Amino acid sequence: MNFLKAEWRKLAIINYEINPEILEKYLPKGTELDFYQGKCYVSLVGFMFLNTKLLGLPIPFHRNFEEVNLRFYVKQKEGNEWKRGEVFIKEIVPKYALSMVANLVYKENYKTMKMKNQMHYSEDDLIVKYSWKDKEWNSMEITAESKSRTMEDKSEFEFITEHHWGFTKRENKTSEYEVCHQKWEWYKVKDHQLKIDFSQVYGKDFECLNHQKPLSIMLAEGSEIEVRVKRYLKNQVKS
Repeated sequence: MNFLKAEWRKLAIINYEINPEILEKYLPKGTELDFYQGKCYVSLVGFMFLNTKLLGLPIPFHRNFEEVNLRFYVKQKEGNEWKRGEVFIKEIVPKYALSMVANLVYKENYKTMKMKNQMHYSEDDLIVKYSWKDKEWNSMEITAESKSRTMEDKSEFEFITEHHWGFTKRENKTSEYEVCHQKWEWYKVKDHQLKIDFSQVYGKDFECLNHQKPLSIMLAEGSEIEVRVKRYLKNQVKS
């Protein structure tokens, strides 16, 4: 059953390497960390939620909005296959009703903050900026080429964007939901600017990111997506 349909567009992605031990307490039971070339990634992601429908119905005044989240990458074995997914530290949206529904249905850590976005298109450049206000305004801005490119197999971009499951930790239970979408195109990044206090927005565990340079900066075009209703994992034992 498809719970949500929407478009995710212009995904600004800033990737960092992080000590895996920091993420252990956030790891849902039955999952394990997913590494790329031996590195443990955490990503700050900002994007547009467009044409949103819940259970097939558009919600007035809640169809188009920004989201910014901090996430890391996991995998979960089901039979002989691995499901590759994401765990969210916090997801920020601009309307209280969005947080309420998401927290109720998916038990994710959604927070409501003032948000805004800016998009600038020219023949040569695409500029995408997302801002959100905790105590002060935070922002992420990416300048990229205006023409998108096709995803390359086994690339870092594929690793980051091709995790199609969301896993949620609640005490000793783990729930999962599937996010279905096509492979995304990407824009070559020229420059970026970031203004954020990670410890203020995401807690002391992530204060270390204030002192690190990103591993990589990405801008994905995105696509239409479908989110299927969650279920609890039957096997709650880590493999």
